[in-house]
Amino acid sequence: MSDGRSGLQLRSLLRKSGELELSLVSIPTPEPGDDEVVVRVEASPINPSDLGLLIGPADMSTATVSGSADAPVITAKMPDTAMRMMAARLDQSLPVGNEGAGVVIRAGASDAAKALTGKTVSMIGGAMYTQYRTIKVRDVMELPEGTTPADGASWFVNPLTALGMTETMRRESHKALVHTAAASNLGQMLNKICIKDGIGLVNIVRSKEQADILHKIGAKHVVDSTAPAFMDDLTNALVETGATIAFDAIGGGKLASQILTAMEIAANKTAKEYSRYGSNVYKQVYIYGSLDNRPTELTRAFGLTWGVGGWLLTPFLQKIGPAEIGRLRQRVASELKTTFASHYTKVVSLQETLQLANIAVYNKRSTGEKFLINPSKV
Repeated sequence: MSDGRSGLQLRSLLRKSGELELSLVSIPTPEPGDDEVVVRVEASPINPSDLGLLIGPADMSTATVSGSADAPVITAKMPDTAMRMMAARLDQSLPVGNEGAGVVIRAGASDAAKALTGKTVSMIGGAMYTQYRTIKVRDVMELPEGTTPADGASWFVNPLTALGMTETMRRESHKALVHTAAASNLGQMLNKICIKDGIGLVNIVRSKEQADILHKIGAKHVVDSTAPAFMDDLTNALVETGATIAFDAIGGGKLASQILTAMEIAANKTAKEYSRYGSNVYKQVYIYGSLDNRPTELTRAFGLTWGVGGWLLTPFLQKIGPAEIGRLRQRVASELKTTFASHYTKVVSLQETLQLANIAVYNKRSTGEKFLINPSKV
């Protein structure tokens, strides 16, 4: 490890030829401005949003390795259909990693920056798969005493996404919600929030093993989309909770349509009178992920009072403004080791991140397989 004046950074490059190249580049560490600090990065998670930039829809069955053990280079073919969507990033070497944590080793001249010297902090702002990160004070959060970088690495994306879902639910006048791919790291956080805040939550999973994960942390309503009685189970859970808003991580296929249909059936069970236009209960599905890249299929058996749209954390935060963001961040900081605790199955170095065996595991985005990168690990 160097003195922090330069360090390795993981880059993703999509060439016009259709080849994705992942590599490690040695870069100088920018000197901090007055309101900036230099952080030695010791923990950064691999989230689905990171994989979208790191690998995206590349065909990793074509991946090959070159370079050396210290500086591996991964090359893989990007499908032609995906190239059209990625024109804006062609031939640009892009840094990866939305969030992370580490120790402040240098600081700028401002009092706020100097006060962070030697402190363990969490960060948001991209380019976190790097050994040293120069970053503005406003984009870091000092971690409570006794919190390790690994404890604080996933402080932003998943916690604020989960809180953003319950906030959106309240702001749009719903009283309970539905979540798909619900046994994920984010899904477990959402359950803890809803249990603590007394919010009804319907969890949709794809296996008994995933259901067991949620039952163990106290989830009440868990339904398996692969079960023969799925639609009946889902409708019953919707009747019990009154959930009329869903956040869908799957995206493709029929699931969003099934949710809206079950919401309509649940609404009609308590309807006072028949309407040929369907119930007047507004039903909303927000798609926030793409675990299934197929088209979203809607079989319109749910009346005319409904909506399907996209939901993303950054626009939501821009909408609620700095004061509300501060309130949510404070909650995350105070519950970092409980509600918002993340669990990792493997900690890897930057070089190990580019090993094909590891890529094969973390790129599957499977429940219970969450990787943490420690750029300082040798």
